[in-house]
Amino acid sequence: MSLQSSEQVETNVKLLEIAVDAETFKAELVKTYAKKKKQITVPGFRKGKAPMHIIERIYGANFFFEDALEALYPQAVSGAYEEAGIEAVDAPFDFELKEMSREQGILFTIKVTVKPEIELGSYKGLAGHKHAAEATQEQINAEIESRREKNVRIVSVDDRPAQTGDIAVIDYEGFVDGVPFEGGKAEKHSLTLGSGSFIPGFEEGVEGHSVGEEFDIDVTFPEDYSEPMAGKKAVFHVKINELKWKDYPALDDEFAKDLGCDTFEELKSQIEKEITLRNEEHQQEHFEEQIMTALAAEVQGEIPPVMFENEAKENKERFSERLSSQGMKLDMYLMYLGKTPEEFDAEMLEQATGRVRLRLALEKVAELEHIEALEEDYEASYAEIAAMYSMEVDKIKAILTKEQLEKDILLKKARKFVVDHAVVETQHDAHGQADGKKEKAKKKAADTADKPKTAKSGAARKPKEAD
Repeated sequence: MSLQSSEQVETNVKLLEIAVDAETFKAELVKTYAKKKKQITVPGFRKGKAPMHIIERIYGANFFFEDALEALYPQAVSGAYEEAGIEAVDAPFDFELKEMSREQGILFTIKVTVKPEIELGSYKGLAGHKHAAEATQEQINAEIESRREKNVRIVSVDDRPAQTGDIAVIDYEGFVDGVPFEGGKAEKHSLTLGSGSFIPGFEEGVEGHSVGEEFDIDVTFPEDYSEPMAGKKAVFHVKINELKWKDYPALDDEFAKDLGCDTFEELKSQIEKEITLRNEEHQQEHFEEQIMTALAAEVQGEIPPVMFENEAKENKERFSERLSSQGMKLDMYLMYLGKTPEEFDAEMLEQATGRVRLRLALEKVAELEHIEALEEDYEASYAEIAAMYSMEVDKIKAILTKEQLEKDILLKKARKFVVDHAVVETQHDAHGQADGKKEKAKKKAADTADKPKTAKSGAARKPKEAD
């Protein structure tokens, strides 16, 4: 098998003429006969025992040709790619059979879309901005309240009526014109008063009542509520089974000791450091996203649209698989988001376009800077994958070859090179002004691939939606 010719017929499209020699073709015909003979019935012979020449005499001299061609085709094409020194980015098309005989072998042509040759503009000195990473007092307070919430005690209340902030465990049933309506009944439902999770007027109607009381609450459903309840007046009969109160710990040294610190001041200092570190990591990730976006914009050249389309298709399939593993179908997910399939596909294509351009840019950087995958890079990759899947390194090495890891290693090193040579424009937060200082960014690269937005959690529960 060999490449006969390679001709550029369109931008990023080549016409390849590929030959399979007669001896190889005849050998494959014998293999095909051996595979198919058990399925062939010939009068005068037991099934599977008819000689090859007898079968060809009855069914035609080229009876095994098509199957032999199908078996030889993949290797012939991949060998031609290697000889031509091309990297295909899509399946070949426009197959044309020129010759197929025992005497001459096989000769055919195909067209193939190849990886484009691109040029890259600037990739050193790309600029991105960062905001100040120091923890703000608001962030520190919010984190303290979050930890306080996790250490709260739920205390039963029986010596006073319900008030805002209480958790009321209630039974309720709603009526419109004296008739119960679907979804308007629940038992032992925990409702935090003042949360706004029920329709206006309901939670306020519970306040002021005590455990054991039964009472009615008159409400009017909002005009924008779902049909058939929108705008309707209703009466809810309610019984309070239990009242609870969140008893928050005092912000003192005892609280700090429960969280592993000696004093409350030490806890605040620890939280400030943790938040600052998180802010720095977030700012670095955001900075690198800016740099990668800028790098992708430096790509010059015509990129085959099929590269974007295939990337979008693969990403959509992977995303659908992840949703399925969580028990959700893509169409349901889109319904939650309020997006049409066409809008989602357009979003996926836009993201895929950016990823393809970025990958081509990084590959070009690796080429221009003569970046290589070293032995320590392979070992680090094997160790990282082993840790990810909780497997032994040797087992990972048995599964993945260095050739399979090389491209990812080169892309990561090229990415780090670009980030290391980028310029940081430091900015203050919204309360300050950009100071204009610049420094070299020297942080480790992080993954910046765009992800489709996830659906938000369901809206707060209304009486109509009660179990």
